[in-house]
Amino acid sequence: MTAPELPFFVYGTLRPGEVNHDAFLRGRTLREEPARLSGAVLYDGPGYPYVVEQPGAAGASVVGELVTALPAAYARLLAELDRLEEYRPGDPRNLYERVERSVLGEDGSTPVRAWVYVAAPAVAARLRARGKPIEGGDWLTRG
Repeated sequence: MTAPELPFFVYGTLRPGEVNHDAFLRGRTLREEPARLSGAVLYDGPGYPYVVEQPGAAGASVVGELVTALPAAYARLLAELDRLEEYRPGDPRNLYERVERSVLGEDGSTPVRAWVYVAAPAVAARLRARGKPIEGGDWLTRG
């Protein structure tokens, strides 16, 4: 089964101005717009961030961008982002899982379905127990 061609919600090193943005996204996107993922907490990896889902957590959200790939670049970009995030479908050793989630665009009212790389279950459990949350859920303003 092939994955639907959804936009990507990026929240860390793929955001504009960060190390992986130019390497993976420059010239391959149709649109990049501010967005927010609710029901999630952002943790320092260290070195890179992890989204840990926490549905129902009051005020928990992650700041990022909703990136829409150029149609001709989509399949290759999806494969490259899966490799970057070391995501392999069904592999219990994954650090991240690629999941389909609803994110809010810039206007804050219209939900958009997008791919989000979230912490895999074992990583998420470790971060919930001993991780360092990033205040405000914004990687770009971390201390």
